Amino acid sequence: MALGERVRKTTAALVLVLLPVDVTLSLVAHDPWPTNDGVVLVTLVAYAAVGYVIARTSPRNPIGWIFLGLAVFALVDYVARLYLVLDYRQHGGRLPFGPLVIVWRGSWTIFPFLLAFPAIALFPDGRLSPRWRKFMRIYAVATVAFILMQLAGQIVSPTRGLGHVDVRGNLPNGNGGEVASWSWPLALFFLVSWIAFVWRQISAWRSASGVRRAQLKWLAGGSAICVVAALVVMVFGDASTTTARIAGDLGTAAIAVLPLAIGVAILRYRLYEIDRLVSRTLAYAALTGVLVGTFAGIVLLTTRVLPFSSPVGVAASTLAAVSLFNPLRRRVQRLVDRRFNRARYDADALVTAFSSRLRDAVDVDTVQSALLETASRAVEPSTVSVWVRER
Repeated sequence: MALGERVRKTTAALVLVLLPVDVTLSLVAHDPWPTNDGVVLVTLVAYAAVGYVIARTSPRNPIGWIFLGLAVFALVDYVARLYLVLDYRQHGGRLPFGPLVIVWRGSWTIFPFLLAFPAIALFPDGRLSPRWRKFMRIYAVATVAFILMQLAGQIVSPTRGLGHVDVRGNLPNGNGGEVASWSWPLALFFLVSWIAFVWRQISAWRSASGVRRAQLKWLAGGSAICVVAALVVMVFGDASTTTARIAGDLGTAAIAVLPLAIGVAILRYRLYEIDRLVSRTLAYAALTGVLVGTFAGIVLLTTRVLPFSSPVGVAASTLAAVSLFNPLRRRVQRLVDRRFNRARYDADALVTAFSSRLRDAVDVDTVQSALLETASRAVEPSTVSVWVRER
């Protein structure tokens, strides 16, 4: 058995072992909230499944191995998270291995992002130019240095803030002390690196065509959904109300769209059906941002600047957002189609031009000629004809 196949099967076995452990710990803790009511486990299974398929069909593509590794490490982290809830919130820190789990949880920080973002630069086939390979080596060294400093900080001060483990198994910021704080200047380098990874795909988009362009559309669509979902999780992830909890669960589930989209793109399964999904996703994401900004702006204006009560400000903001929805939706959809769904935009432009040309036309031959020309340019049929019913 080849080494890659052994690693793939071992990783899959770890996922199958860790899942029931997470579920069991959730049942023992009597609260599934640390795992977003189990939704996060489903999302990690999606990452593991897509990674397994990619690693099996394209073992030289590192994206599959990244997804598998991310799923395993995240499942281990949720075991640690649930164990902390049991130990320090329900048993007063009397369970064994508590300090060791604190070291793991305190070192976790931004590790998922450090592992996941290189998949964007490696998309779709994992091949990089010599310059990008050199940059990836620097990124890998910085990642190892960051994790080691975080780990060292936890080892030096592993007992700081143990009484402040929250209901989701999170530790307070700064739990690693001064040693861990030395690693955080590297966060600026990571942020610049992630922007560079995204810019690499944007540059590829400009010159891509055919299958490559379709693959990038799947990546764009999945990333747009994932970004919106991540924002929802950041806003509602630790809230305790029922509505916020449902929103956090839905956002966590939506994050699974990214690995599924990447899997479809890499495996090239029905690539060209993504245009409509991408345009609608980007349009509604932009529309949501504009409406939320409008809502918040009017609330602040009416309650902080103008002498209105909070209910009046909320009501006015709601009415404004509702009235702006359709006009903004049409305009944003048109702008997005112009960039990401060119076929639909061109067809709409042809129909609009056809309507303008024939607005004052009365001659049947002129109408027939213009209709044939528009139909040919819009859908490019092999044959086209016009049937006119005689009176």
